[in-house]
Amino acid sequence: MPYSSSFDLEGKIIAVVGAASGIGAAVAEGCGRHRARVICFDLDLKAAEDAALRITQAGGIAEASAFDICDGAAVDAAFEGVRARHGRLDVAIATPGVNVRKPLLNYTDEDFDRVIGVNLKGSLHVLQSAGKIMAAQGSGSIILFSSIRSLVVEPGQGVYAATKAGINQMVRTLAAELGPRGVRVNAIAPGVVATPLTAPIRNHPEWRQAYANKSALGRWAEPEEMVGPAIFLASDAASYVTGSVLFVDGGWTAIDGRFQPPGM
Repeated sequence: MPYSSSFDLEGKIIAVVGAASGIGAAVAEGCGRHRARVICFDLDLKAAEDAALRITQAGGIAEASAFDICDGAAVDAAFEGVRARHGRLDVAIATPGVNVRKPLLNYTDEDFDRVIGVNLKGSLHVLQSAGKIMAAQGSGSIILFSSIRSLVVEPGQGVYAATKAGINQMVRTLAAELGPRGVRVNAIAPGVVATPLTAPIRNHPEWRQAYANKSALGRWAEPEEMVGPAIFLASDAASYVTGSVLFVDGGWTAIDGRFQPPGM
């Protein structure tokens, strides 16, 4: 295949879970602009329909459907519906995540169940449902969104971090299990991104700046900066990439402090 076309998504059937806002919305629009047929899944159907409309207004092809990542049977039905309508499922991308920021000693069972239910069990539902379809057809790419918190933590992030580390390990496991069936499974691990999830941090000037200073680039990422990595992993350019966690963190996990020693 010519290098110039290896990133082409034309004609691919791509389901984006969490397409209504933040990273999911940006990724869905990016796939549409790369000529894929995009299915915008989200718990908020109206917002998913708005996302699909933006894609079609930009010249792409998109549709929308309600999607509850916590309901395994509903996830199965949603992905099976894509296969029934379009004959296949080429790419599944899942972006949803929630966090309850509080010290571990203060965590309640309800807090734990909420974070685990969306981030870990929900991700498992996507892996299972999309994975079964792709294994049967002998091809496909699944992309989950992890986080820098799968490696580094701070107070109040313990359970969230545990779920992101768990996503990494489930991705690696399914990549090993489905590799012989032609299915690739990878994760993208962003740093700090300006999304609705991080709005409370960005509304706190000192906290916002501290996070910006922690990256090598000295700033936050915009949701659109996650599109390129997602397009890469969805495309034939990543045909030999599976079981990987791609850190898109502005160098956050590469540096340890910012002190410049004299003479350096």
